[in-house]
Amino acid sequence: MLLIFAAYLSIITFHLLISITMLFREATPADIVEIVRMLTDDELGHQREDFTDPLPSSYYAAFENIQRDPNQEFMVVEDEGEVVGTLQLSFIQYLTYQGGVRAQIEAVRIKHDRRGQGLGKQLFHWAIDRARERGAHLLQLTTDKQRPEAIKFYENLGFTASHEGMKMHFHQ
Repeated sequence: MLLIFAAYLSIITFHLLISITMLFREATPADIVEIVRMLTDDELGHQREDFTDPLPSSYYAAFENIQRDPNQEFMVVEDEGEVVGTLQLSFIQYLTYQGGVRAQIEAVRIKHDRRGQGLGKQLFHWAIDRARERGAHLLQLTTDKQRPEAIKFYENLGFTASHEGMKMHFHQ
């Protein structure tokens, strides 16, 4: 029994330490390289992103557009000065749901060597709270069917696969 209690206290202490050292903040132009590095650091992202030095100007132009839009929040998680996670939270006004607002999560990434430490869960809890603060009636996301671990992660957070998503890609 004592061992179980000690393990429980260790878990609480670990979560408190994570909470104390983590900073959730809006991304800045200085974060773009690290954000794109994280976006590229998986099999699917590696196929569609262009992490070269210097980064293509399209990333900086897109970031400027996101920053100017009051319905977009591009966040990073920082730990002791290092960017270790990111997500984009968009607020979309609809006529449905009596003029409701939906929040949409995109571009979620945790730095590869920091995965499995609870950072993604904390980032999502922040996003859920933020969506509620902004008056969203629901929070939605899409994930590639080739990411079964991500799907399980989202389900464990309370998301349900309620719709079948469809996309049409346009090649530039």
